[in-house]
Amino acid sequence: MTPASPATRFDLATPAGRRRAENDLIWGDHGFLRAAFSNFHWIEEGVMARANQPSPEAIARYAAQGFKTILNLRGASPTGYYVLEREACERHGLAMVDFRMFSREPPSREAVREAKALFETIQYPALMHCKSGADRAGVMAVLYKHFKMGAPIEDAVEQLKLKYLHVKQGKTGMIDFFFETYLKEGGGKSFQDWVEQDYDQDRVKSSFMGQWWANILVDRILRRE
Repeated sequence: MTPASPATRFDLATPAGRRRAENDLIWGDHGFLRAAFSNFHWIEEGVMARANQPSPEAIARYAAQGFKTILNLRGASPTGYYVLEREACERHGLAMVDFRMFSREPPSREAVREAKALFETIQYPALMHCKSGADRAGVMAVLYKHFKMGAPIEDAVEQLKLKYLHVKQGKTGMIDFFFETYLKEGGGKSFQDWVEQDYDQDRVKSSFMGQWWANILVDRILRRE
């Protein structure tokens, strides 16, 4: 038997499709863990906020609070949680913008460039989210504070902290390492100039992974003090 396509499987016009989409949101995407905790924080009070994956009910609340745009950092996907989010945004008059970022990769030069342009074009107040509101939302929050609010990178990186559930000790520390590399190697250049002229995504990634594996070897395997 041929499996149903995502469009059919999560067809919200049918009771079975809606039920599967809701199950995907609650169980497949761990929405039950987010039921009482949105990881909501203002980046710029009244203008830009960050949070975890919103349920349709959360989107209704955001619309009632006056938000105009939902920035989905997970990108478009053939999933139940995605079709429910898009439906809820359409129902409540919110623009939903798909912009895929990654939690275990340093951002590409194109992603940094496109993020800057995005911040200049979306309607505010806006809310950005990923799955947990910790890592992809974190890197975009740093970029927002720098490009839109004018904060230097050394100050903007406060958006990558444990209070937002971001953990730099794992592979998600690649995000921190990206900004640390600029602060170490920038040589007085603006962040944007460094990204455009000097940034090598593959080099930053390989440098981080080399350090990360070395730390695991020393701290967890050899148990050196």
